[in-house]
Amino acid sequence: MKNQESEPEKQHQQDEVLKTEQNSQEQIVDEGEGSTLSDSSQPIRPLGHGAFGIVYLVYDRKYGIVANKIILKKKYDKKEWEAAVNIHDKIQSCPFIMNHIHQQDADMCSILVTEYSNMNTLEIIANQPKLSLPIQILRALMKQILEGMRIFHEAGFVHRDIQCDNILLHNPPGSQIIHAKISDFGFAKKEDLINEQTYFARTLPYMGPEIFKLPLIVTQKVDIYALGITFYKLITHKYPVSERNIKEQQKKMAQMKCIDRPSEIKDNILWDLLFQMLEE
Repeated sequence: MKNQESEPEKQHQQDEVLKTEQNSQEQIVDEGEGSTLSDSSQPIRPLGHGAFGIVYLVYDRKYGIVANKIILKKKYDKKEWEAAVNIHDKIQSCPFIMNHIHQQDADMCSILVTEYSNMNTLEIIANQPKLSLPIQILRALMKQILEGMRIFHEAGFVHRDIQCDNILLHNPPGSQIIHAKISDFGFAKKEDLINEQTYFARTLPYMGPEIFKLPLIVTQKVDIYALGITFYKLITHKYPVSERNIKEQQKKMAQMKCIDRPSEIKDNILWDLLFQMLEE
Protein backbone atom coordinates (compact mmCIF):
# COMPACT_ATOMS: atom_id res chain seq x y z
CA MET A 1 0.00 0.00 0.00
CA LYS A 2 2.83 2.36 0.81
CA ASN A 3 4.38 1.91 -2.64
CA GLN A 4 0.99 2.43 -4.30
CA GLU A 5 0.47 5.65 -2.41
CA SER A 6 3.94 6.90 -3.34
CA GLU A 7 3.52 6.41 -7.09
CA PRO A 8 1.34 9.53 -7.67
CA GLU A 9 3.73 11.49 -5.49
CA LYS A 10 6.72 10.26 -7.51
CA GLN A 11 4.94 11.12 -10.75
CA HIS A 12 4.13 14.59 -9.41
CA GLN A 13 7.79 15.12 -8.46
CA GLN A 14 8.94 13.99 -11.91
CA ASP A 15 6.42 16.34 -13.56
CA GLU A 16 7.67 19.21 -11.41
CA VAL A 17 11.29 18.46 -12.35
CA LEU A 18 10.39 18.36 -16.05
CA LYS A 19 8.41 21.59 -15.70
CA THR A 20 11.32 23.29 -13.94
CA GLU A 21 13.77 22.11 -16.61
CA GLN A 22 11.44 23.33 -19.36
CA ASN A 23 11.09 26.73 -17.69
CA SER A 24 14.88 26.89 -17.32
CA GLN A 25 15.33 26.12 -21.00
CA GLU A 26 12.84 28.85 -21.94
CA GLN A 27 14.69 31.30 -19.69
CA ILE A 28 17.98 30.36 -21.29
CA VAL A 29 16.61 30.76 -24.81
CA ASP A 30 15.03 34.15 -24.06
CA GLU A 31 18.08 35.43 -22.19
CA GLY A 32 20.49 33.83 -24.62
CA GLU A 33 18.96 35.39 -27.70
CA GLY A 34 19.00 38.77 -26.00
CA SER A 35 22.60 38.29 -24.88
CA THR A 36 23.92 37.18 -28.25
CA LEU A 37 22.07 39.93 -30.10
CA SER A 38 24.43 42.87 -29.84
CA ASP A 39 26.31 45.28 -32.06
CA SER A 40 29.20 42.83 -32.36
CA SER A 41 27.46 39.46 -32.69
CA GLN A 42 24.50 37.81 -34.36
CA PRO A 43 23.07 34.37 -33.49
CA ILE A 44 22.66 32.07 -36.50
CA ARG A 45 20.97 28.97 -35.08
CA PRO A 46 20.89 26.74 -31.99
CA LEU A 47 23.44 23.91 -32.03
CA GLY A 48 22.14 21.92 -29.08
CA HIS A 49 20.92 22.05 -25.51
CA GLY A 50 21.07 20.10 -22.29
CA ALA A 51 20.75 20.43 -18.53
CA PHE A 52 23.57 23.03 -18.58
CA GLY A 53 21.84 25.37 -21.04
CA ILE A 54 21.96 25.93 -24.78
CA VAL A 55 24.65 26.37 -27.44
CA TYR A 56 24.26 28.81 -30.33
CA LEU A 57 26.18 29.17 -33.56
CA VAL A 58 27.04 32.87 -33.67
CA TYR A 59 28.68 35.29 -36.08
CA ASP A 60 30.94 37.64 -34.13
CA ARG A 61 32.51 40.64 -35.87
CA LYS A 62 35.73 40.25 -33.92
CA TYR A 63 36.08 36.44 -33.81
CA GLY A 64 34.07 35.30 -36.85
CA ILE A 65 31.98 32.12 -36.60
CA VAL A 66 31.98 30.89 -32.99
CA ALA A 67 29.91 28.79 -30.59
CA ASN A 68 28.25 30.48 -27.61
CA LYS A 69 27.52 28.20 -24.66
CA ILE A 70 24.80 29.99 -22.67
CA ILE A 71 24.27 28.81 -19.09
CA LEU A 72 21.93 30.05 -16.38
CA LYS A 73 24.10 31.55 -13.65
CA LYS A 74 22.69 29.20 -11.02
CA LYS A 75 23.96 26.27 -13.11
CA TYR A 76 27.23 27.88 -14.21
CA ASP A 77 30.42 26.29 -12.92
CA LYS A 78 33.27 28.78 -13.13
CA LYS A 79 35.75 25.90 -13.00
CA GLU A 80 35.29 25.29 -16.73
CA TRP A 81 36.32 28.84 -17.67
CA GLU A 82 39.09 29.00 -15.05
CA ALA A 83 40.50 25.72 -16.36
CA ALA A 84 40.23 26.99 -19.94
CA VAL A 85 42.12 30.19 -19.02
CA ASN A 86 44.87 28.23 -17.24
CA ILE A 87 45.15 25.85 -20.17
CA HIS A 88 45.22 28.70 -22.70
CA ASP A 89 47.98 30.45 -20.72
CA LYS A 90 50.11 27.30 -20.95
CA ILE A 91 49.03 26.19 -24.42
CA GLN A 92 48.91 29.18 -26.74
CA SER A 93 47.95 27.30 -29.88
CA CYS A 94 47.21 23.67 -30.67
CA PRO A 95 44.83 22.66 -33.47
CA PHE A 96 43.85 19.55 -31.51
CA ILE A 97 42.67 21.34 -28.35
CA MET A 98 39.48 23.40 -28.30
CA ASN A 99 40.13 27.13 -27.89
CA HIS A 100 37.99 28.98 -25.34
CA ILE A 101 37.95 32.57 -26.59
CA HIS A 102 36.00 34.67 -24.15
CA GLN A 103 33.62 34.61 -21.19
CA GLN A 104 30.97 37.22 -20.46
CA ASP A 105 28.08 37.70 -18.03
CA ALA A 106 24.52 38.73 -18.86
CA ASP A 107 21.74 39.42 -16.35
CA MET A 108 20.74 35.79 -15.84
CA CYS A 109 23.32 33.89 -17.85
CA SER A 110 27.01 33.37 -18.33
CA ILE A 111 28.26 32.91 -21.88
CA LEU A 112 31.33 30.92 -22.90
CA VAL A 113 32.55 31.82 -26.38
CA THR A 114 34.53 29.02 -28.01
CA GLU A 115 35.77 28.20 -31.46
CA TYR A 116 33.20 26.34 -33.56
CA SER A 117 33.71 22.74 -34.67
CA ASN A 118 31.46 21.95 -37.61
CA MET A 119 31.37 18.12 -37.64
CA ASN A 120 29.86 16.93 -34.35
CA THR A 121 31.87 14.57 -32.07
CA LEU A 122 33.54 11.15 -32.22
CA GLU A 123 30.35 9.76 -30.68
CA ILE A 124 28.60 10.04 -34.05
CA ILE A 125 31.13 7.55 -35.50
CA ALA A 126 31.32 5.33 -32.43
CA ASN A 127 27.54 4.85 -32.41
CA GLN A 128 27.34 3.56 -35.99
CA PRO A 129 28.22 -0.17 -35.87
CA LYS A 130 28.12 -0.51 -39.66
CA LEU A 131 30.70 2.24 -40.11
CA SER A 132 34.28 0.96 -40.15
CA LEU A 133 36.92 3.66 -40.51
CA PRO A 134 39.76 2.95 -42.96
CA ILE A 135 42.96 2.32 -41.02
CA GLN A 136 44.61 5.44 -42.52
CA ILE A 137 41.81 7.71 -41.27
CA LEU A 138 41.75 6.00 -37.88
CA ARG A 139 45.51 6.44 -37.47
CA ALA A 140 45.29 10.12 -38.46
CA LEU A 141 42.54 10.80 -35.90
CA MET A 142 44.38 8.88 -33.18
CA LYS A 143 47.63 10.72 -33.91
CA GLN A 144 45.90 14.11 -33.62
CA ILE A 145 44.15 13.22 -30.36
CA LEU A 146 47.32 11.76 -28.83
CA GLU A 147 49.27 14.88 -29.84
CA GLY A 148 46.62 17.11 -28.26
CA MET A 149 46.74 15.00 -25.10
CA ARG A 150 50.56 15.09 -25.04
CA ILE A 151 50.57 18.89 -25.15
CA PHE A 152 47.78 19.04 -22.57
CA HIS A 153 49.75 16.80 -20.21
CA GLU A 154 53.05 18.59 -20.82
CA ALA A 155 51.35 21.74 -19.54
CA GLY A 156 50.73 19.86 -16.28
CA PHE A 157 46.98 19.23 -16.58
CA VAL A 158 44.74 16.19 -16.18
CA HIS A 159 41.53 16.39 -18.24
CA ARG A 160 39.58 13.79 -16.20
CA ASP A 161 36.62 13.60 -18.59
CA ILE A 162 37.98 12.15 -21.84
CA GLN A 163 35.27 10.34 -23.81
CA CYS A 164 34.02 10.14 -27.40
CA ASP A 165 31.49 12.92 -26.82
CA ASN A 166 34.18 15.36 -25.62
CA ILE A 167 36.32 15.08 -28.75
CA LEU A 168 34.99 17.33 -31.48
CA LEU A 169 35.59 17.08 -35.22
CA HIS A 170 36.21 20.08 -37.46
CA ASN A 171 36.67 20.50 -41.20
CA PRO A 172 38.34 23.87 -41.91
CA PRO A 173 36.26 25.49 -44.69
CA GLY A 174 37.72 25.02 -48.16
CA SER A 175 39.93 22.11 -47.12
CA GLN A 176 39.73 18.33 -47.02
CA ILE A 177 41.38 18.19 -43.59
CA ILE A 178 39.63 16.88 -40.47
CA HIS A 179 40.88 18.04 -37.09
CA ALA A 180 39.99 16.23 -33.85
CA LYS A 181 39.79 18.63 -30.90
CA ILE A 182 39.83 17.80 -27.20
CA SER A 183 37.11 19.83 -25.48
CA ASP A 184 35.12 20.28 -22.26
CA PHE A 185 37.52 21.34 -19.51
CA GLY A 186 35.00 21.44 -16.65
CA PHE A 187 36.89 18.75 -14.70
CA ALA A 188 40.44 19.66 -15.76
CA LYS A 189 43.00 20.43 -13.03
CA LYS A 190 46.70 20.81 -12.50
CA GLU A 191 48.07 17.37 -11.68
CA ASP A 192 49.65 18.48 -8.41
CA LEU A 193 46.31 19.86 -7.17
CA ILE A 194 44.56 16.50 -7.42
CA ASN A 195 44.57 14.41 -4.27
CA GLU A 196 42.76 11.55 -2.66
CA GLN A 197 39.80 13.72 -1.62
CA THR A 198 39.01 14.56 -5.22
CA TYR A 199 35.81 13.06 -6.61
CA PHE A 200 34.49 13.67 -10.08
CA ALA A 201 31.67 12.55 -12.33
CA ARG A 202 32.52 10.71 -15.52
CA THR A 203 31.02 8.06 -17.74
CA LEU A 204 31.59 4.66 -16.11
CA PRO A 205 33.17 2.75 -19.05
CA TYR A 206 35.97 5.35 -19.29
CA MET A 207 37.01 5.01 -15.64
CA GLY A 208 40.42 3.39 -15.27
CA PRO A 209 41.32 0.81 -12.57
CA GLU A 210 43.02 3.41 -10.35
CA ILE A 211 39.71 5.26 -9.92
CA PHE A 212 38.36 2.30 -7.96
CA LYS A 213 41.34 2.08 -5.58
CA LEU A 214 41.76 3.72 -2.21
CA PRO A 215 43.33 6.07 -1.50
CA LEU A 216 42.13 7.77 -4.69
CA ILE A 217 45.14 9.41 -6.34
CA VAL A 218 44.38 10.69 -9.82
CA THR A 219 47.23 11.06 -12.32
CA GLN A 220 47.47 11.65 -16.06
CA LYS A 221 47.14 7.89 -16.46
CA VAL A 222 43.33 8.28 -16.13
CA ASP A 223 43.35 10.27 -19.39
CA ILE A 224 45.48 7.67 -21.18
CA TYR A 225 43.15 4.88 -20.10
CA ALA A 226 40.08 6.91 -21.14
CA LEU A 227 41.69 7.57 -24.54
CA GLY A 228 42.30 3.84 -24.91
CA ILE A 229 38.58 3.23 -24.26
CA THR A 230 37.72 6.02 -26.71
CA PHE A 231 39.79 4.39 -29.46
CA TYR A 232 38.42 0.94 -28.55
CA LYS A 233 34.84 2.18 -28.94
CA LEU A 234 35.68 4.05 -32.15
CA ILE A 235 36.87 0.76 -33.67
CA THR A 236 34.47 -1.79 -32.15
CA HIS A 237 31.43 0.45 -31.46
CA LYS A 238 31.17 -1.01 -27.95
CA TYR A 239 32.87 -0.81 -24.56
CA PRO A 240 35.08 -3.61 -23.19
CA VAL A 241 33.31 -3.26 -19.83
CA SER A 242 29.97 -1.51 -19.35
CA GLU A 243 27.99 -2.37 -16.23
CA ARG A 244 24.86 -0.75 -14.82
CA ASN A 245 26.43 1.04 -11.88
CA ILE A 246 29.75 1.84 -10.27
CA LYS A 247 29.64 -1.16 -7.90
CA GLU A 248 29.11 -3.65 -10.70
CA GLN A 249 31.69 -1.89 -12.89
CA GLN A 250 34.27 -2.11 -10.09
CA LYS A 251 33.49 -5.79 -9.47
CA LYS A 252 33.77 -6.69 -13.16
CA MET A 253 37.06 -4.85 -13.59
CA ALA A 254 38.50 -6.50 -10.47
CA GLN A 255 37.70 -9.91 -11.97
CA MET A 256 39.49 -9.13 -15.24
CA LYS A 257 43.22 -9.65 -15.57
CA CYS A 258 43.28 -7.59 -18.74
CA ILE A 259 41.06 -6.47 -21.60
CA ASP A 260 40.94 -9.10 -24.32
CA ARG A 261 41.74 -8.27 -27.91
CA PRO A 262 38.49 -7.83 -29.88
CA SER A 263 38.08 -9.51 -33.27
CA GLU A 264 37.57 -6.11 -34.93
CA ILE A 265 41.21 -5.12 -34.29
CA LYS A 266 43.33 -6.92 -36.88
CA ASP A 267 46.40 -4.68 -36.82
CA ASN A 268 49.03 -5.90 -34.32
CA ILE A 269 50.70 -2.51 -33.88
CA LEU A 270 47.34 -0.88 -33.19
CA TRP A 271 46.44 -3.50 -30.59
CA ASP A 272 49.87 -3.23 -28.92
CA LEU A 273 49.26 0.51 -28.50
CA LEU A 274 45.76 0.04 -27.10
CA PHE A 275 46.90 -2.76 -24.79
CA GLN A 276 49.56 -0.48 -23.29
CA MET A 277 47.05 2.35 -22.87
CA LEU A 278 44.56 0.04 -21.13
CA GLU A 279 46.93 -1.87 -18.89
CA GLU A 280 46.81 -1.21 -15.16
